[in-house]
Amino acid sequence: MKAKSVYIHIPFCQQICHYCDFTKFFYNEKLATEYIEALTNEINTNIHDTNNKVNTIFIGGGTPTALNMDQLTSLMQLIEKKFDIENCTEFTIETNPGDLDEEKIKLLKSYGVNRISLGVQVFDDAMLEELGRLHKVKDVYRTINQLRQHGFYNISIDLIYALPNQTLEQFKNTLDEAISFDLPHYSTYALQIEPKTIFYQRHKKGKLHRPPQEDEVQMYELLKNTMRSNGVNQYEISNFAKEGYESQHNLTYWNNDFYYGFGAGAHGYLPRRRTGNIRPLPAYVKQAMNTGRPILNTDEIGLKEMIEEEMFLGLRKMNGINKKHFYDKFGFSFETLYKDKISNLIKKGWLTEDTENIFLTDQGMLFGNDVFAQFLLGDNDLKHVR
Repeated sequence: MKAKSVYIHIPFCQQICHYCDFTKFFYNEKLATEYIEALTNEINTNIHDTNNKVNTIFIGGGTPTALNMDQLTSLMQLIEKKFDIENCTEFTIETNPGDLDEEKIKLLKSYGVNRISLGVQVFDDAMLEELGRLHKVKDVYRTINQLRQHGFYNISIDLIYALPNQTLEQFKNTLDEAISFDLPHYSTYALQIEPKTIFYQRHKKGKLHRPPQEDEVQMYELLKNTMRSNGVNQYEISNFAKEGYESQHNLTYWNNDFYYGFGAGAHGYLPRRRTGNIRPLPAYVKQAMNTGRPILNTDEIGLKEMIEEEMFLGLRKMNGINKKHFYDKFGFSFETLYKDKISNLIKKGWLTEDTENIFLTDQGMLFGNDVFAQFLLGDNDLKHVR
Protein backbone atom coordinates (compact mmCIF):
# COMPACT_ATOMS: atom_id res chain seq x y z
CA MET A 1 0.00 0.00 0.00
CA LYS A 2 3.01 2.32 -0.03
CA ALA A 3 3.47 5.02 -2.66
CA LYS A 4 5.07 3.72 -5.84
CA SER A 5 6.11 7.11 -7.19
CA VAL A 6 7.31 10.56 -6.19
CA TYR A 7 6.40 13.87 -7.80
CA ILE A 8 8.48 16.93 -6.84
CA HIS A 9 7.40 20.36 -8.05
CA ILE A 10 9.90 23.12 -8.82
CA PRO A 11 7.82 26.21 -9.67
CA PHE A 12 10.45 28.52 -11.14
CA CYS A 13 10.58 29.71 -14.75
CA GLN A 14 12.64 32.26 -16.64
CA GLN A 15 9.43 33.37 -18.33
CA ILE A 16 5.74 32.64 -17.73
CA CYS A 17 4.10 31.08 -20.78
CA HIS A 18 0.83 32.61 -21.94
CA TYR A 19 -1.19 29.39 -21.67
CA CYS A 20 0.19 27.89 -18.44
CA ASP A 21 -1.87 27.61 -15.25
CA PHE A 22 0.55 25.41 -13.30
CA THR A 23 2.04 26.72 -10.06
CA LYS A 24 4.91 28.88 -11.28
CA PHE A 25 6.94 31.99 -10.41
CA PHE A 26 9.70 34.00 -12.04
CA TYR A 27 13.08 32.62 -10.99
CA ASN A 28 14.75 34.53 -8.19
CA GLU A 29 17.95 33.12 -6.70
CA LYS A 30 17.13 34.00 -3.07
CA LEU A 31 13.56 32.72 -3.30
CA ALA A 32 14.72 29.53 -5.01
CA THR A 33 17.24 28.83 -2.23
CA GLU A 34 14.52 29.37 0.40
CA TYR A 35 12.21 27.10 -1.58
CA ILE A 36 14.73 24.24 -1.69
CA GLU A 37 15.16 24.54 2.10
CA ALA A 38 11.38 24.42 2.59
CA LEU A 39 11.02 21.50 0.19
CA THR A 40 13.75 19.65 2.05
CA ASN A 41 11.89 20.13 5.33
CA GLU A 42 8.62 18.93 3.78
CA ILE A 43 10.19 15.76 2.42
CA ASN A 44 12.13 15.01 5.62
CA THR A 45 9.00 15.53 7.72
CA ASN A 46 6.90 13.16 5.65
CA ILE A 47 9.53 10.54 4.85
CA HIS A 48 11.66 9.67 7.85
CA ASP A 49 13.75 6.84 6.43
CA THR A 50 16.54 6.99 3.89
CA ASN A 51 16.92 4.95 0.70
CA ASN A 52 13.16 4.40 0.31
CA LYS A 53 12.20 2.16 -2.60
CA VAL A 54 10.02 3.74 -5.29
CA ASN A 55 9.47 2.85 -8.94
CA THR A 56 9.55 6.34 -10.40
CA ILE A 57 10.58 9.91 -9.58
CA PHE A 58 9.41 12.90 -11.59
CA ILE A 59 10.72 16.44 -11.08
CA GLY A 60 8.29 18.81 -12.78
CA GLY A 61 7.48 22.47 -12.90
CA GLY A 62 7.78 25.18 -13.77
CA THR A 63 11.21 24.52 -15.13
CA PRO A 64 13.33 22.55 -12.63
CA THR A 65 16.50 23.27 -14.58
CA ALA A 66 15.96 27.01 -14.00
CA LEU A 67 17.66 26.34 -10.65
CA ASN A 68 21.34 27.27 -10.46
CA MET A 69 23.98 24.57 -10.02
CA ASP A 70 24.14 24.82 -6.22
CA GLN A 71 20.35 24.60 -5.90
CA LEU A 72 20.05 21.75 -8.38
CA THR A 73 22.86 19.90 -6.58
CA SER A 74 21.09 20.33 -3.22
CA LEU A 75 17.88 18.97 -4.72
CA MET A 76 19.66 15.96 -6.21
CA GLN A 77 21.49 15.23 -2.95
CA LEU A 78 18.17 15.28 -1.09
CA ILE A 79 16.56 12.87 -3.56
CA GLU A 80 19.59 10.55 -3.49
CA LYS A 81 19.45 10.44 0.32
CA LYS A 82 15.73 9.79 0.66
CA PHE A 83 15.12 7.39 -2.25
CA ASP A 84 16.78 4.27 -3.66
CA ILE A 85 17.88 5.77 -6.97
CA GLU A 86 19.82 2.69 -8.02
CA ASN A 87 16.67 0.57 -8.10
CA CYS A 88 14.34 3.30 -9.34
CA THR A 89 13.06 2.30 -12.78
CA GLU A 90 12.46 5.80 -14.15
CA PHE A 91 13.84 9.14 -12.95
CA THR A 92 12.54 12.04 -15.05
CA ILE A 93 13.20 15.76 -15.01
CA GLU A 94 11.42 18.41 -17.08
CA THR A 95 13.40 21.03 -18.94
CA ASN A 96 13.08 23.44 -21.85
CA PRO A 97 15.15 23.62 -25.04
CA GLY A 98 18.14 25.88 -24.46
CA ASP A 99 17.95 25.64 -20.64
CA LEU A 100 20.57 22.94 -20.18
CA ASP A 101 24.31 23.43 -20.37
CA GLU A 102 26.93 20.71 -20.23
CA GLU A 103 27.52 21.17 -16.51
CA LYS A 104 23.86 20.62 -15.63
CA ILE A 105 23.54 17.65 -17.99
CA LYS A 106 26.54 15.97 -16.33
CA LEU A 107 25.07 16.70 -12.88
CA LEU A 108 21.74 15.09 -13.78
CA LYS A 109 23.48 12.07 -15.24
CA SER A 110 25.67 11.62 -12.16
CA TYR A 111 22.62 11.51 -9.85
CA GLY A 112 20.79 8.87 -11.85
CA VAL A 113 18.32 10.87 -13.91
CA ASN A 114 17.56 8.61 -16.88
CA ARG A 115 14.67 10.33 -18.66
CA ILE A 116 14.25 13.88 -19.96
CA SER A 117 10.90 15.54 -20.67
CA LEU A 118 11.47 18.44 -23.06
CA GLY A 119 8.92 21.24 -23.43
CA VAL A 120 9.05 21.86 -27.19
CA GLN A 121 5.32 22.63 -27.84
CA VAL A 122 5.61 23.51 -31.55
CA PHE A 123 8.23 23.62 -34.31
CA ASP A 124 7.46 27.16 -35.46
CA ASP A 125 9.35 30.20 -34.16
CA ALA A 126 6.44 32.62 -34.67
CA MET A 127 4.06 30.37 -32.73
CA LEU A 128 6.62 29.84 -29.98
CA GLU A 129 6.78 33.61 -29.54
CA GLU A 130 2.97 33.77 -29.49
CA LEU A 131 2.96 31.16 -26.71
CA GLY A 132 5.42 33.21 -24.66
CA ARG A 133 8.20 30.65 -25.02
CA LEU A 134 11.83 31.77 -24.83
CA HIS A 135 13.36 29.09 -27.03
CA LYS A 136 13.61 28.83 -30.81
CA VAL A 137 13.38 25.72 -32.98
CA LYS A 138 17.18 25.65 -33.34
CA ASP A 139 17.45 25.27 -29.55
CA VAL A 140 15.53 21.98 -29.74
CA TYR A 141 18.14 20.53 -32.09
CA ARG A 142 21.02 21.77 -29.96
CA THR A 143 19.56 20.46 -26.69
CA ILE A 144 18.66 17.01 -28.04
CA ASN A 145 22.13 16.68 -29.56
CA GLN A 146 23.74 17.68 -26.25
CA LEU A 147 21.63 15.17 -24.33
CA ARG A 148 22.47 12.35 -26.72
CA GLN A 149 26.17 13.17 -26.55
CA HIS A 150 25.99 12.61 -22.78
CA GLY A 151 24.11 9.33 -22.99
CA PHE A 152 20.50 10.51 -22.61
CA TYR A 153 18.37 8.62 -25.13
CA ASN A 154 15.10 8.26 -23.23
CA ILE A 155 13.83 11.69 -24.26
CA SER A 156 10.19 12.76 -24.46
CA ILE A 157 8.96 15.95 -26.06
CA ASP A 158 5.71 17.80 -25.36
CA LEU A 159 3.67 19.17 -28.26
CA ILE A 160 0.59 21.41 -28.14
CA TYR A 161 -1.87 21.63 -31.04
CA ALA A 162 -5.02 23.62 -31.85
CA LEU A 163 -2.97 26.76 -31.19
CA PRO A 164 -4.35 30.20 -32.07
CA ASN A 165 -4.71 30.43 -35.88
CA GLN A 166 -2.84 27.15 -36.39
CA THR A 167 -3.75 25.31 -39.58
CA LEU A 168 -3.78 21.57 -40.19
CA GLU A 169 -0.82 21.98 -42.56
CA GLN A 170 1.18 23.85 -39.91
CA PHE A 171 0.51 21.10 -37.37
CA LYS A 172 1.56 18.49 -39.95
CA ASN A 173 4.88 20.33 -40.33
CA THR A 174 5.40 20.27 -36.56
CA LEU A 175 4.61 16.55 -36.43
CA ASP A 176 6.96 15.75 -39.31
CA GLU A 177 9.80 17.64 -37.64
CA ALA A 178 9.10 16.03 -34.27
CA ILE A 179 9.07 12.53 -35.76
CA SER A 180 12.36 13.19 -37.58
CA PHE A 181 14.17 13.03 -34.21
CA ASP A 182 13.08 9.38 -33.86
CA LEU A 183 12.47 9.82 -30.12
CA PRO A 184 11.00 7.08 -27.92
CA HIS A 185 8.16 9.18 -26.45
CA TYR A 186 5.83 12.06 -27.38
CA SER A 187 3.24 13.78 -25.16
CA THR A 188 0.62 15.81 -27.02
CA TYR A 189 -2.12 18.15 -25.83
CA ALA A 190 -4.82 20.27 -27.42
CA LEU A 191 -4.55 23.84 -26.17
CA GLN A 192 -6.85 24.57 -23.24
CA ILE A 193 -7.55 28.20 -22.39
CA GLU A 194 -7.27 28.24 -18.61
CA PRO A 195 -8.42 30.99 -16.21
CA LYS A 196 -5.74 33.31 -14.81
CA THR A 197 -3.58 33.03 -17.93
CA ILE A 198 -2.64 35.64 -20.52
CA PHE A 199 -4.44 33.62 -23.19
CA TYR A 200 -7.61 33.65 -21.09
CA GLN A 201 -7.56 37.44 -20.85
CA ARG A 202 -7.04 37.75 -24.60
CA HIS A 203 -9.80 35.24 -25.28
CA LYS A 204 -12.25 37.16 -23.09
CA LYS A 205 -11.50 40.31 -25.09
CA GLY A 206 -12.08 38.47 -28.38
CA LYS A 207 -8.41 38.78 -29.36
CA LEU A 208 -7.54 35.08 -29.36
CA HIS A 209 -9.22 32.39 -31.42
CA ARG A 210 -8.58 28.68 -31.35
CA PRO A 211 -9.11 26.69 -34.56
CA PRO A 212 -12.67 25.37 -35.09
CA GLN A 213 -13.48 22.10 -33.35
CA GLU A 214 -13.54 20.14 -36.61
CA ASP A 215 -9.95 21.26 -37.29
CA GLU A 216 -8.91 20.14 -33.81
CA VAL A 217 -10.47 16.72 -34.45
CA GLN A 218 -8.57 16.48 -37.76
CA MET A 219 -5.34 17.43 -35.99
CA TYR A 220 -5.89 14.65 -33.45
CA GLU A 221 -6.56 12.12 -36.21
CA LEU A 222 -3.45 13.29 -38.08
CA LEU A 223 -1.46 12.95 -34.86
CA LYS A 224 -2.60 9.36 -34.27
CA ASN A 225 -2.03 8.32 -37.89
CA THR A 226 1.43 9.94 -38.06
CA MET A 227 2.58 8.28 -34.85
CA ARG A 228 1.19 4.89 -35.88
CA SER A 229 2.81 4.97 -39.30
CA ASN A 230 6.18 5.75 -37.67
CA GLY A 231 6.07 2.90 -35.17
CA VAL A 232 5.16 5.07 -32.16
CA ASN A 233 2.24 3.46 -30.36
CA GLN A 234 -0.56 5.35 -28.67
CA TYR A 235 -0.87 4.00 -25.15
CA GLU A 236 -2.97 6.78 -23.59
CA ILE A 237 -5.28 9.48 -24.97
CA SER A 238 -2.46 12.05 -25.17
CA ASN A 239 0.70 9.91 -25.11
CA PHE A 240 2.66 7.90 -27.65
CA ALA A 241 5.74 5.73 -27.20
CA LYS A 242 7.90 3.11 -28.80
CA GLU A 243 7.47 -0.27 -27.16
CA GLY A 244 9.03 -0.30 -23.69
CA TYR A 245 9.26 3.50 -23.40
CA GLU A 246 5.82 4.27 -22.00
CA SER A 247 6.05 6.76 -19.12
CA GLN A 248 6.08 4.59 -16.01
CA HIS A 249 5.46 7.61 -13.81
CA ASN A 250 2.33 8.70 -15.65
CA LEU A 251 1.10 5.11 -15.68
CA THR A 252 1.15 5.37 -11.87
CA TYR A 253 -1.54 8.05 -12.20
CA TRP A 254 -3.62 6.22 -14.81
CA ASN A 255 -3.38 2.92 -12.91
CA ASN A 256 -4.72 4.78 -9.86
CA ASP A 257 -1.71 3.79 -7.75
CA PHE A 258 -0.37 5.77 -4.79
CA TYR A 259 2.23 8.52 -5.10
CA TYR A 260 3.85 11.26 -3.02
CA GLY A 261 3.51 14.89 -4.08
CA PHE A 262 5.99 17.47 -2.73
CA GLY A 263 6.36 21.18 -3.41
CA ALA A 264 4.12 24.19 -3.96
CA GLY A 265 0.81 23.18 -5.52
CA ALA A 266 1.81 19.51 -5.71
CA HIS A 267 -0.81 16.80 -5.35
CA GLY A 268 -0.33 13.44 -3.66
CA TYR A 269 -2.41 10.28 -3.43
CA LEU A 270 -2.04 7.99 -0.44
CA PRO A 271 -4.41 5.39 1.04
CA ARG A 272 -7.83 6.95 1.62
CA ARG A 273 -6.80 10.52 0.80
CA ARG A 274 -5.70 12.91 -1.89
CA THR A 275 -3.81 16.02 -0.83
CA GLY A 276 -3.11 19.35 -2.48
CA ASN A 277 -0.36 21.66 -1.29
CA ILE A 278 -0.47 25.43 -0.83
CA ARG A 279 0.23 27.16 -4.16
CA PRO A 280 1.46 30.72 -3.33
CA LEU A 281 5.20 30.59 -2.86
CA PRO A 282 5.61 32.67 0.35
CA ALA A 283 2.76 30.79 2.06
CA TYR A 284 4.16 27.42 0.98
CA VAL A 285 7.67 28.27 2.20
CA LYS A 286 6.39 29.54 5.55
CA GLN A 287 4.21 26.51 6.25
CA ALA A 288 6.76 23.97 4.98
CA MET A 289 9.47 25.49 7.19
CA ASN A 290 7.22 25.73 10.25
CA THR A 291 5.49 22.34 10.17
CA GLY A 292 6.80 20.38 7.17
CA ARG A 293 3.17 19.86 6.14
CA PRO A 294 2.15 22.64 3.72
CA ILE A 295 -1.17 21.03 2.82
CA LEU A 296 -4.01 23.24 1.62
CA ASN A 297 -6.70 20.59 1.33
CA THR A 298 -7.25 16.88 1.90
CA ASP A 299 -10.00 14.93 0.14
CA GLU A 300 -11.06 11.72 1.79
CA ILE A 301 -11.23 8.90 -0.76
CA GLY A 302 -13.78 6.23 0.04
CA LEU A 303 -14.75 3.18 -1.99
CA LYS A 304 -17.10 5.20 -4.23
CA GLU A 305 -14.38 7.67 -5.18
CA MET A 306 -11.79 4.92 -5.65
CA ILE A 307 -14.02 3.09 -8.12
CA GLU A 308 -14.93 6.23 -10.05
CA GLU A 309 -11.28 7.22 -10.37
CA GLU A 310 -10.33 3.68 -11.37
CA MET A 311 -12.76 3.97 -14.28
CA PHE A 312 -11.94 7.58 -15.31
CA LEU A 313 -8.18 7.10 -15.19
CA GLY A 314 -8.06 3.56 -16.53
CA LEU A 315 -10.12 4.38 -19.59
CA ARG A 316 -7.52 6.96 -20.62
CA LYS A 317 -5.21 4.06 -21.47
CA MET A 318 -5.53 2.38 -24.84
CA ASN A 319 -5.69 -1.05 -23.23
CA GLY A 320 -8.35 0.30 -20.87
CA ILE A 321 -9.39 -1.44 -17.68
CA ASN A 322 -8.46 -5.02 -16.98
CA LYS A 323 -11.45 -6.96 -15.67
CA LYS A 324 -9.41 -9.30 -13.46
CA HIS A 325 -7.35 -6.44 -12.02
CA PHE A 326 -10.55 -4.57 -11.09
CA TYR A 327 -11.99 -7.68 -9.43
CA ASP A 328 -8.77 -8.37 -7.50
CA LYS A 329 -8.66 -4.77 -6.29
CA PHE A 330 -12.29 -4.36 -5.24
CA GLY A 331 -13.65 -7.88 -4.74
CA PHE A 332 -16.39 -7.65 -7.38
CA SER A 333 -16.58 -7.08 -11.13
CA PHE A 334 -17.32 -3.64 -12.57
CA GLU A 335 -20.27 -5.19 -14.47
CA THR A 336 -21.96 -5.41 -11.06
CA LEU A 337 -22.18 -1.60 -11.08
CA TYR A 338 -21.96 -0.62 -14.71
CA LYS A 339 -23.39 -3.44 -16.87
CA ASP A 340 -26.19 -1.37 -18.47
CA LYS A 341 -24.03 1.74 -18.91
CA ILE A 342 -21.26 -0.26 -20.54
CA SER A 343 -23.76 -1.93 -22.85
CA ASN A 344 -25.17 1.46 -23.91
CA LEU A 345 -21.70 2.91 -24.53
CA ILE A 346 -20.78 -0.12 -26.66
CA LYS A 347 -23.97 0.39 -28.70
CA LYS A 348 -22.99 4.05 -29.20
CA GLY A 349 -19.63 2.95 -30.53
CA TRP A 350 -17.71 4.74 -27.78
CA LEU A 351 -16.59 1.67 -25.83
CA THR A 352 -15.58 -1.85 -26.76
CA GLU A 353 -14.41 -4.95 -24.90
CA ASP A 354 -12.62 -8.23 -25.27
CA THR A 355 -12.31 -11.14 -22.86
CA GLU A 356 -9.81 -9.26 -20.66
CA ASN A 357 -10.43 -5.49 -20.96
CA ILE A 358 -12.87 -2.72 -21.73
CA PHE A 359 -11.49 0.31 -23.58
CA LEU A 360 -12.42 3.40 -25.56
CA THR A 361 -12.88 3.22 -29.33
CA ASP A 362 -11.34 5.87 -31.59
CA GLN A 363 -14.67 7.68 -31.57
CA GLY A 364 -14.94 7.29 -27.81
CA MET A 365 -11.64 9.11 -27.38
CA LEU A 366 -13.21 12.19 -28.97
CA PHE A 367 -16.00 12.09 -26.38
CA GLY A 368 -13.92 10.99 -23.42
CA ASN A 369 -15.50 13.34 -20.87
CA ASP A 370 -19.00 12.21 -21.87
CA VAL A 371 -17.93 8.60 -21.44
CA PHE A 372 -16.29 9.22 -18.06
CA ALA A 373 -19.44 10.96 -16.78
CA GLN A 374 -21.33 7.69 -17.20
CA PHE A 375 -19.23 6.11 -14.47
CA LEU A 376 -20.15 8.51 -11.69
CA LEU A 377 -21.88 6.64 -8.88
CA GLY A 378 -24.84 7.62 -6.76
CA ASP A 379 -24.75 7.35 -2.98
CA ASN A 380 -26.85 4.17 -3.01
CA ASP A 381 -25.13 2.36 -5.88
CA LEU A 382 -22.69 0.51 -3.64
CA LYS A 383 -25.18 -0.83 -1.10
CA HIS A 384 -25.52 -4.23 -2.74
CA VAL A 385 -21.77 -4.83 -3.12
CA ARG A 386 -20.65 -3.97 0.40
